[in-house]
Amino acid sequence: MKQLFEIHPWKIIENQFHPEANRVSESVFSIGNGRFGQRGNFEEHFTGQTLQGSYVAGVYYPDKTRVGWWKNGYPEYFAKVLNAPDWLNLMIRVNGHKLDLHRALRIHHFRRELDLSNGELTRDVDFNHSEDVRLRIQSRRICSMADPNLAILEYTLEVVEGTADISLYSGIDGTVRNADSNYDHSFWKGVSSEVTGNSAVLVSRTRKTDFHVGIAAHTRILTDQGELKAVDQEQSRKEVKALFEHTLHQGESIRIEKRIVIESSLNVEKSVVHQHVKERLNAVRQLELADLFQANQSVWESKWEESDIVIEGDESAQQAIRFNIFQLNATYTGEDERLNIGPKGFTGEKYGGSTYWDTEAYCLPFYQATADEHVARNLLIYRYKHLQKAIENAGMLGFTNGAALYPMVTMNGEECHNEWEITFEEIHRNGAIAYAIHDYIRYTGDQRYLAEYGLEVLIGIARFWSQRVNWSEDKQRFVMLGVTGPNEFENNVNNNWYTNRIAAWCMQYAAECVEQVKSNWPSEWMRISEAVSFQLEECVTWMDIVNRMYYPFSEKHQVYLQQDGFLDKELISVSELDPAERPIVEHWSWDRILRSCYIKQADVLQGMYFFEEEFDRETIQRHYDFYEPLTVHESSLSPCVHSILAASLGDEKRAYEFYLRTARLDLDDYNNDTCDGLHITSMAGTWMSIVKGFAGMRVQDNQLTFKPFLPEAWTRFSFKIRFRGDLKLVEVRKDGLYINGSSTASKA
Repeated sequence: MKQLFEIHPWKIIENQFHPEANRVSESVFSIGNGRFGQRGNFEEHFTGQTLQGSYVAGVYYPDKTRVGWWKNGYPEYFAKVLNAPDWLNLMIRVNGHKLDLHRALRIHHFRRELDLSNGELTRDVDFNHSEDVRLRIQSRRICSMADPNLAILEYTLEVVEGTADISLYSGIDGTVRNADSNYDHSFWKGVSSEVTGNSAVLVSRTRKTDFHVGIAAHTRILTDQGELKAVDQEQSRKEVKALFEHTLHQGESIRIEKRIVIESSLNVEKSVVHQHVKERLNAVRQLELADLFQANQSVWESKWEESDIVIEGDESAQQAIRFNIFQLNATYTGEDERLNIGPKGFTGEKYGGSTYWDTEAYCLPFYQATADEHVARNLLIYRYKHLQKAIENAGMLGFTNGAALYPMVTMNGEECHNEWEITFEEIHRNGAIAYAIHDYIRYTGDQRYLAEYGLEVLIGIARFWSQRVNWSEDKQRFVMLGVTGPNEFENNVNNNWYTNRIAAWCMQYAAECVEQVKSNWPSEWMRISEAVSFQLEECVTWMDIVNRMYYPFSEKHQVYLQQDGFLDKELISVSELDPAERPIVEHWSWDRILRSCYIKQADVLQGMYFFEEEFDRETIQRHYDFYEPLTVHESSLSPCVHSILAASLGDEKRAYEFYLRTARLDLDDYNNDTCDGLHITSMAGTWMSIVKGFAGMRVQDNQLTFKPFLPEAWTRFSFKIRFRGDLKLVEVRKDGLYINGSSTASKA
């Protein structure tokens, strides 16, 4: 755990330069607006530890998968979120030498700050560029929430001591490469470029997928003597830049204003991308910089009005939850049903930036409670529109009759994960998608979603499960062989309890929904049944499997076993591990991990969380006490589930400990991997830890219910949620629960 940032309720502040942890800081200081995003890179050249990262939503590259042994059904590529052309791109020379903080002689003052209230990233640094030249940089930037195509950069360079001959290139760099390219390929090709005076346009396209991304930039350089004009331009298919020159004496400064417009062929025709961004830039050039910053701030104020969580008495917890909410809102706005939520969002390249089951299992509750209903609905429609691809994915593995297997990792509905034990075996992801439909309808009351979109998805998923099981003569039960559960420290196991349970639940829920749509929307039922060639006998088959599904159980421990043979392992508590060997994924061989009892994240307990109404308190407690001591929590998705379950069991101490771990996971770099980007999807788990954990919010009988507790360090906490058209203010105080300012019982 690292303490790099000051504790502040609304800001992330780095008040000292930490070159050894600069990539961590770059991740934390990432900003975005749902359409594109930018890591917290310096605007000027930097030769120290850095991962340059500019990202455009929905734009990806199918990088050739690297495997030693090819298997039937194996995905041919791993989709990569692309490191897009760099629009920050200021190359500054002072007295002939590149401006580079990594090579600064002395840094007298350094402050980098992200204001969560308005999404502004600022920096203030005072340093010696050379023995006789001392400089000060002040910068601020936004990815505008008011205009999804607009970014603004303001950058001031002041001479504190000495004289500086400034040579400054401002441009757009399309020569970028992904750090995680399997074969060190460049994923971009130049299409067109233009430099006119202080304005530049660069259009690049991706190889193979042929996405076109256009970036237009206008740079103003303001001095005490007036505005500078470009003295030269450089232009190629991959890079455009304008050169400015000026001499600064002690006490003088230049201010750089850079307006950037970004658009992709997801939204405009490829043939007009160049002209489109150019025209948009010309319109933006006419607007005052202050007005553009203000428009962005106004949208953020509206976002916070609906999604803020206020914590009194604990600034560390307050900062953490606001940071997580900020990044969730910066990553996904729900305005485009073609987009989804990558595990790293706009903050890094790891995991390919594609869609995982994290969205349905962890993110949906946040968006359906803190935004307009269409935002969560669009997350579900995303999967509906990939249904045919899910059927094709299942077909490649030998499944028939419209069985659908949704991919573990995807950009366009095709499976693109490159590890066989995940691609073929971690099939529980299908269940999370079905559960999300159930969760959305239960929360919003939008029953019509079933008839419009949901039932077709549920039927495809149920068909998959009914074919994936097989009958065991020995057990006289249906079994599920060769799977990987949520605990990825176990591969190719038989009868993973969570997978068996969610498979049975999916088939039962699908059968119930068939009857519901058939009864309530007969015309829609006719359309659906014809489209998917549905026979009612399928429901009989599903229910037979549900009623005769096998679940491994220990009579000795009175718990469901994670999978067959789990008790053959040597059960040694995590507390007995040598701390020097943690995390085990970085210190142990994979063979040793697979043979150990250690659990990466909630597995059986994931099912207890999803289906807690099926189990009494004693049963959940027994399973929690058995499995949590064996869990190493080496997945970012693990602490939140354990926090929520601990809260429901009245274990306030552990609920709070797990909350802090998930809330400050990236800020304090718990897992030593924040340098690769933030854990965006687990940030939604932080929100759930408070709302579902500490406040105990559930939906029962079409009502919100609460079972709250106040953490010992807190004096009060509150949050707002949308529920079926109403915006409610929920407060938990020392003297009880308040809804919209009034003391209340457990229901609202």
